[in-house]
Amino acid sequence: MSTQRHAVPRFHAGLRGAVGAAAVLAVVLAPPGPSAAEPAPPAKNLILPGEVFAVDGRTAFLFTPAAVESPPAGAAKPWILYAPTLPAYPDEAERWMHERFTEAGVAVAGIDTGESYGSPEAVRATEQLHAEMVKRGYSERPAVLGRSRGGLWASAWAIAHPEWTAGIGGIYPVYDWRTYPGADAAAGAYGLAPGDLLARAADLCPIERIDVAAKAGVPVCIIHGDMDTVVPLEPNSGRLEASYRAAGKGELVRLIVARGQGHNFWEGFFRCQELVDFLVARAVAGASERAGR
Repeated sequence: MSTQRHAVPRFHAGLRGAVGAAAVLAVVLAPPGPSAAEPAPPAKNLILPGEVFAVDGRTAFLFTPAAVESPPAGAAKPWILYAPTLPAYPDEAERWMHERFTEAGVAVAGIDTGESYGSPEAVRATEQLHAEMVKRGYSERPAVLGRSRGGLWASAWAIAHPEWTAGIGGIYPVYDWRTYPGADAAAGAYGLAPGDLLARAADLCPIERIDVAAKAGVPVCIIHGDMDTVVPLEPNSGRLEASYRAAGKGELVRLIVARGQGHNFWEGFFRCQELVDFLVARAVAGASERAGR
């Protein structure tokens, strides 16, 4: 940094010298304030006790388990990777199930990647959260829960890292961005024009590659309404089940069809004991199994 020097008139030199000395003394004695270089801590409203923290500049959250028996020395702690993490999610509708997770000693964590729809950039950000969780003593193999469009995040993660996925859970999940939000809305997250995204659906649309998770033996439990017009059952959860069957892994999928239900806040979606039990069991199993099994 360059320093500019200015001549001080002789009449005022003594006065200015005294004032300058006083100013320096005041700065030295003043209590330290926040550094301009320190980033503001991320903000997020949590529905349960936990922590909000930053991972490479993105907001992440962690619901910490209730007091339970500590795992054996050296054992990893179980957790569930949640999507979509957005300012409003997880929300109050999900409180009951997240309470059940933490009461069972299973943490829940996620990272806000915006409306990224399971894009490669979202997967990279989740890899950073995963590394942070492992550094904190959590398992390399969480279970994954995707609600609605969060299914795109969850399935993209399982396809990219089946070795780090103990199981996939879903609440009326999207697995095909052509059904929701549509190529026009999803294209920006993938850094492509809509036509180019459609042309690359075989590589970039999770439902087209879900057989990767099937062949790796990743189990699945989903609840989905048969009257869902926002995220239709058949091209999403139904097609996932069909892909698993085609891969000879149909027994790994449990698809619970909620009769007469659409894309709504019906309590049965968020108090599905079978889904909760599945995710807890898979998270615990993931913590006891080695990655790349």
